[in-house]
Amino acid sequence: MRTASAAGVRTGKVVHGTGRRIRRATSAEGAGESGLAKLIELHALNSFGDMLITVALASTIFFSVPTGEARGRVALYLLITMAPFALLAPVVGPLLDRLPHGRRAAMATSMLARAVLAWTMAGVISGGGLALYPEALGVLVASKAYGVVRSVVVPRLLPSRLSLVKANSRVTLAGLLATGVAAGVGGLLHLIGPGWPLRGAFLVFVIGTLLAFHLPHEVDSAKGEQRAVLHAEVHGEGSHLIQHKAPPVKASLRTVGPSVVLALRAMAAMKWLVGFLVFFLAFLLRSEPIGGLRPTVALGVVALAAGTGNALGSVLGSWLRTRGQEATVTVMLLLATLVTAAAALWYGVLTVVLVAGVAGMAASLGKLAQDALIQRDVPEAVRTSAFARSETLMQLSWVAGGGVGILLPLNGVLGLSIAAGVVGVMLLWTARSLLRLGLRRHPAAPRVA
Repeated sequence: MRTASAAGVRTGKVVHGTGRRIRRATSAEGAGESGLAKLIELHALNSFGDMLITVALASTIFFSVPTGEARGRVALYLLITMAPFALLAPVVGPLLDRLPHGRRAAMATSMLARAVLAWTMAGVISGGGLALYPEALGVLVASKAYGVVRSVVVPRLLPSRLSLVKANSRVTLAGLLATGVAAGVGGLLHLIGPGWPLRGAFLVFVIGTLLAFHLPHEVDSAKGEQRAVLHAEVHGEGSHLIQHKAPPVKASLRTVGPSVVLALRAMAAMKWLVGFLVFFLAFLLRSEPIGGLRPTVALGVVALAAGTGNALGSVLGSWLRTRGQEATVTVMLLLATLVTAAAALWYGVLTVVLVAGVAGMAASLGKLAQDALIQRDVPEAVRTSAFARSETLMQLSWVAGGGVGILLPLNGVLGLSIAAGVVGVMLLWTARSLLRLGLRRHPAAPRVA
């Protein structure tokens, strides 16, 4: 009894000490005073819960059925998800603009919706039938809606000692760390039963629902905000803020500024590549393992490389300069293109692992640079709208890449060659825009209404 009691005391001290260190890290450089620390902790919970659901769905949709049937199931899943993403683009941004005081409630609602859906899926996941898909779709939509809201909330909680790039990097790193821990926890829960990771996710999202309402009131403040007008014309250096209502025009993202458009184009290509690699390599390595590795080992190594690259990109983002983000995004796209082409030419274990890691790093670092450009070039009055639309574009690109990865034949050289060709074309387009832009320091401001 004494031994057990002493062990319990030691465990409690370790947990308490770990909690204090985590809180100290999230609250550093003014994040505790501004409220950013609370958002970091909420995002970690969000990532933890999403990963638990991913573990449960992967075991049912992907690993538990033959490869051919699994491809059909995942293809159906992606096709279903395209519709809500297409609706999110024109709906979520304007909705956030019109309901600026409900962001805490929106984040809490997305958490609560996933809690209910996770509990419901726990009862039907063992069968793996079509009834699972509408519920999984609801989880995905709620998760992406949270992502949009979270992106527009970060600038409101930005401490004076942190740049937006560093703040986003800290939030992303917390999510990545939570995802890694959740993968292990989800695997252990799955040993108990296929529904247990979902029950764990239910508990996580219930806690997240409560924490969302503990975010600072500044999250819901909309003082001075206006709605971005997405204009089809490219405005020159004389563009300026127009306070009167603009005439109806065809929507595009041009008026956020040419630098932001350049970053969006490059990041859409990188998100497409990441989505492609996730699904293409998942099925390819399952049916045709490389290097004599077992399918699960090969997939684990590639996933570890991608996660490491993602984390490395977030760490490097903390060291980004305040200028030159256009060049950073372009260089990341160049690096991803070169490594993908190399993997197609010399297909093997090393190159596949390398392309997974580099793609993860490029997408992570490029996203941080893109966010910095939105902060630099888009006035605060329209930043919410710009973030909402950019997040939706990134998710649509990821889904589109995943769809292509599922439809292609399971041939490593062919698939990676096509991927290199696609991102190569986007690289040329981005490089041309960069040369025309000339890295000008004072891009045109967007038009607002």
